[in-house]
Amino acid sequence: MDERLNADFAQRIAIDTDAMPWQPSPSSGVDRRMLDRIGSEVARATSIVRYAPGSSFAPHRHDAGEEFLVLDGVFSDEHGDYHAGSYIRNEPGSVHTPRTGPGCVIFVKLRQMDTQDSVRVLRGSGELAWEPLDVRGARRALLHADPLSRETVALEELPPGYAGIAAACPHGEEILVLDGTLADEHGEYGRGFWIRNPAGFRRTLRSAGGARYWVKRGHLP
Repeated sequence: MDERLNADFAQRIAIDTDAMPWQPSPSSGVDRRMLDRIGSEVARATSIVRYAPGSSFAPHRHDAGEEFLVLDGVFSDEHGDYHAGSYIRNEPGSVHTPRTGPGCVIFVKLRQMDTQDSVRVLRGSGELAWEPLDVRGARRALLHADPLSRETVALEELPPGYAGIAAACPHGEEILVLDGTLADEHGEYGRGFWIRNPAGFRRTLRSAGGARYWVKRGHLP
């Protein structure tokens, strides 16, 4: 039976994920906070997942890919060890066996890639190339860009006192606040907030004390 959670992508969502309870997964020591979901255990899903020290997940295949950002600790699989700040995209059809030694927390999106996306992406926290985003002092480190689908994934930083200009999200926008406090005319969002702005939504990003966040744009119907 399919589960549906925040599955209407025309609706705006803003959730304080740190206030959510952890829910157990089928694997012992692995818990999650589910943010959106369409499907049962094999689902199109966006979640925050916590691995206890020494825990692992059974080998599995990602028929429609996965991408994740390591928020804390060290995530590992047979391809390597990924420390906090690492961004990984495993292409459709990829297989791996997740595990961790010290424990970790990841932000993960499952089964949301184009089937033609065949390139694995790994961006370590020490490999980021930051570039100015505008004349107001914002900057960006691009993690992934697909010119065909218009999808971009990046880390962005706003300096203290930042006030942007009103802008639309033509093909949607998804934000996870990593540090500081982000705001717009619709609210204020501290560390751990997940925001999904639907296609066509308008907002003015600002920050009184500065903010850093993960952002994905151009991917919503």
